[in-house]
Amino acid sequence: MSADSSKRQKNFCDKENFDFAMLSDEEKIVLKSYGAWGIKKMYGREYEGIYRYTYIIDEKGFVEKAYEKVSVKTHAQDVLADL
Repeated sequence: MSADSSKRQKNFCDKENFDFAMLSDEEKIVLKSYGAWGIKKMYGREYEGIYRYTYIIDEKGFVEKAYEKVSVKTHAQDVLADL
């Protein structure tokens, strides 16, 4: 999910040839409810932004697993191993 607009998400998916749509939450309602939006720091500066979290949600809507420390290099393999 992204805080970007639906149009921006569609453009990104088209550019990257994704076969699926990405979710957009411009109002950040869902992002905040999952704790995935908040204060970040970079180079000593604080700003609001999205955290790189992943949640595995079962068919009943329950969170089965949360990944709050995501390594970009191994994340896909980590998730697949847990599924």
